[in-house]
Amino acid sequence: MKSIRLRAGKERSLLRRHPWVFEGSIASGKADPGETVRIDAHDGSFLAWGAYSPTSQIRVRAWSFDAAERVDASLFARRIERAVALRARLAIDSDAQRLVHGEADGLPGLIVDRYGDTLSAQFLGAGVERWKPAIADALLAATGCVRLYERSDASVRELEGLPSATGWLRRPDADDDGATERTIREHGWQLKVDVAEGHKTGYYLDQRDNRLRFMQLVRQFGCQRVLNCYSYTGGFSVAALAGGAQQVTSVDSSGPALARASEHVRLNGFDAARHEALDADVNGTLRRHLELGESFDAIVLDPPKFAPTAAHAERASRAYKDINRLALKLLVPGGLLFTFSCSGGVDAALFHKIVAGAGLDAGVDGYLLERLEAAPDHPTTVNFPEGEYLKGLAILKQ
Repeated sequence: MKSIRLRAGKERSLLRRHPWVFEGSIASGKADPGETVRIDAHDGSFLAWGAYSPTSQIRVRAWSFDAAERVDASLFARRIERAVALRARLAIDSDAQRLVHGEADGLPGLIVDRYGDTLSAQFLGAGVERWKPAIADALLAATGCVRLYERSDASVRELEGLPSATGWLRRPDADDDGATERTIREHGWQLKVDVAEGHKTGYYLDQRDNRLRFMQLVRQFGCQRVLNCYSYTGGFSVAALAGGAQQVTSVDSSGPALARASEHVRLNGFDAARHEALDADVNGTLRRHLELGESFDAIVLDPPKFAPTAAHAERASRAYKDINRLALKLLVPGGLLFTFSCSGGVDAALFHKIVAGAGLDAGVDGYLLERLEAAPDHPTTVNFPEGEYLKGLAILKQ
């Protein structure tokens, strides 16, 4: 087996069980894309087994820190069985769940979501790409599902030297029309997900518990008029209506997503007149409402990733500050703000600082009700802080 030797002093992160080895940490050694390599310290001592990626800055992703553990199909079966068993213990109130969450489940580069009877997977690294058939078999065996759709169309694949890949990996030949749309259940609501056309693997399951909490706080504070920005297919809008809001506006730049949001309103038995779908730019919409002297009882800001890496943090900070400043000004006194960042380049402390600065610029203060994060089926580990990507704040305007 091929080996990779690290530069002196570069073994510290692996000794702390951080699963990444960057290009600049390697003194010698190379391998084919996805090939399993032995990672050695500068003195030749064993550190880990990993998957080599010749084009990525993350040159090796660790599979195992146990010298005696073989990297073969049985390893992937064990890891997947363990990940699925964890989700079963979480008692999630939905038939849609994150089953495999990359590094946190010991499977770097692999994301798998379950939507009812259908699995949707992203193979985002050279290592999992090489083991794709074995992983697909293990997923079906561990879950009992017979349908597995691949959504390996994220831009990170380019960094791994991998082409985009989408389509069915597994499905029955008989009595199956290959339909990619599924209706899922979440906290008693019904939502439609298309694993072929939806964002990510089909939907944003990481916000599941935050949608429930938003419903609860809308009800608790009696919020009647709600603005859901970057609404996608309206999960937070359905939550607001379920919480008793009388008028909800969903703002997004995708017409098809807004059409699905309106469909979700009807599907869950709410009066369509209580929901407005607005195909528009969020910044422009916030400014226009301010100019018109309008206000809202609750606002959700759930924007796309503004800063994929720390190098983009300064520009992203300005964008986050601007939308939060406008939202805080639009809220009535005592109004509720749910604001989020999914940017890896903006950590929780920086995001808090940005929102605090937005409040100063808006001339308002707020009570920090709660810190929000991804649902527990999107776990993080103590040795991999990069996995903690979603951060949010629930703020009550003073």
